[in-house]
Amino acid sequence: MKNNKQITSETSWGGVADWYDDLLEKSPDSYQAKVILPNLLRIVDPKPGEKILDIACGQGYFSRAFHKNGAQVTGCDISAELIDIAKKNSPEGIVYFVAPADKISGVTSAAAVAVAANTFDVATIVLAIQNIEDMRGVFLESSKLLKSGGRLVVVVNHPAFRVPQGSSWEWDAKLQKQFRRIDSYMTDSKIKIDMAPGAKKGAEGKTQGATTISFHRPLQSYFKALNSAGLAVTRLEEWISHKQSQQGPRAQEEDRTRKEIPLFMCIEARKI
Repeated sequence: MKNNKQITSETSWGGVADWYDDLLEKSPDSYQAKVILPNLLRIVDPKPGEKILDIACGQGYFSRAFHKNGAQVTGCDISAELIDIAKKNSPEGIVYFVAPADKISGVTSAAAVAVAANTFDVATIVLAIQNIEDMRGVFLESSKLLKSGGRLVVVVNHPAFRVPQGSSWEWDAKLQKQFRRIDSYMTDSKIKIDMAPGAKKGAEGKTQGATTISFHRPLQSYFKALNSAGLAVTRLEEWISHKQSQQGPRAQEEDRTRKEIPLFMCIEARKI
C-alpha cells in the first residue's frame, strides 16, 4: 500500500493548476459553466447563512457561486497551488485551506475551527471523487462533518458511459448511427490521464506536469461506500451535454446521441 506522501503526489492537481484555472475561468462554453454549475445550484440551493463545505474545491469556482448566493462557504483541496489561486480569485468571507479530502477534520490550522464535526448543512464533491483513491474514507469524513440530516452532493463523470480508456464514441456506417462503446465497467481501475495535452510546454518551452490519476468504479461501489458512511441516497440525476455539432452528415445523429447518453451523474445523499 502506498504511503500518504505518495498518494498525495499522485492525485494532486497541482501540476495542472494553471491549465485548470484557465479552463474554468476563460471558457464560457465549458461543461462546468453550462451544465454543472446551473444544475448544482439548483440542487444545493445555497441559502444565506447556510454552511457549505466544498471538498476538493480546486480554484474555488463553485465555492464562489455558493458564496454569491449568501452561503457561508469553506473550501479545501489537496493542491496548495489550486488553493492559492482560490484565495486570490475569491472575495472575503470564503475560508480556504489545504487538506486531503479524507482527512479534513484533522487539519491543524487557523481554519481548523471551521471544520469541526457536525458543522455543515451541505458538503459538495464536484468532479473530484473520481480522482481520489480512498473514496470510502472521503464519504466517512463527509458524514462526520455534516450535521444530522445534512446533505452530501457528489458530481462525477458518468461511470457507466465514461470509463477512462474503456469507452468511446463509435460510428456504425451501415446503420448511420453513433453509439457509445463500453469495453469495461464492473472492474475498478486506476488510470493515468493526460489532462491538458496543449499545456505540456510552458512559456519558456519547459515541460509542465499535465497528468493526474483517475479511478473508475461501477455504480454499486458509490452506493456501497455511501451506505457504509451512514449516508442515504435521496436523489440521482444524469446530465447530458449542452453542445451541438456543426453542420455535416453526422450532425443530427451526433446531437441525438448527446441527448441519450449522459456525461455526468449527480448523487445527493443525506446523513442519517
